[in-house]
Amino acid sequence: MTVAPPARAHVIAVIVATTAALIGRAWLQLELLADGLPKDYAADLSYLVVPPILLILLASVVNKDRIFLARQFHYSGISLSVVIEAMLVGVLLRIAAWAKLIAGVSFGFYQSNDPFAIVGPQFAFHCASPHAIFLGFVVMAVMIPIIEEVTHRAYIQSALHHLGPFVAILIAAFTFTIFHPLASWSFAFIAGLAFGLQYWKSGSLWPSIISHATVNGLIQIDWRCLRAHWNPPASDLPMWDAGIASVLVLVLSILSVVHLLRRKKTGAQHAPRP
Repeated sequence: MTVAPPARAHVIAVIVATTAALIGRAWLQLELLADGLPKDYAADLSYLVVPPILLILLASVVNKDRIFLARQFHYSGISLSVVIEAMLVGVLLRIAAWAKLIAGVSFGFYQSNDPFAIVGPQFAFHCASPHAIFLGFVVMAVMIPIIEEVTHRAYIQSALHHLGPFVAILIAAFTFTIFHPLASWSFAFIAGLAFGLQYWKSGSLWPSIISHATVNGLIQIDWRCLRAHWNPPASDLPMWDAGIASVLVLVLSILSVVHLLRRKKTGAQHAPRP
């Protein structure tokens, strides 16, 4: 069954509503921080206002696009092989992000200006409270992937489908990127390209949502449990061994993602048809 992509006015409405919801979330986050809540917990707790704001602002759009939206999550788009491959893509993307960070430190691109910073490397694994971890996973690995993939892939990329894969995926990845903090733009753009290609080849949101959820879930482990310190002094830089090794891991991770995304999938829909 082929269903027409959403109307242009609906795409604009989704972008505006998403922007408004994130502004509301930012305001609430500042209020929670002013009340003394920890930064990460305030960020997660404030995101809980985003879904109700979107549902209120987009009630008419959701009702008119209900068939389109239902098709994005059709059971035919998910299987064990899809889940495993999508999770693997997410893991590889997270490995690439870590390799990029290590390479940046090794070559002196990322340096701390704090004279009392721990030189390290020191690593410890100590998690936050269970309720903070649970909330973090609900927000980062469930709510955010669904909302962002519906916005940037189902609506924006589908609306641009007639322009071809290059333009549609590129623009959707760009809009996906600018909705993220500036410091994470390079990673967000690469991830956006990967998610966009998954959606283009499968015609389903399941692969990109699962990969997105895997990436965000691993990020939560980093943020909530991993305590890492590595600030090598300028006199030790560049650190060629660590730098070259991490660059190789980065390249191999990206090439592995590309290989997985280029694999021919039996029975896949080659357009985002809901």
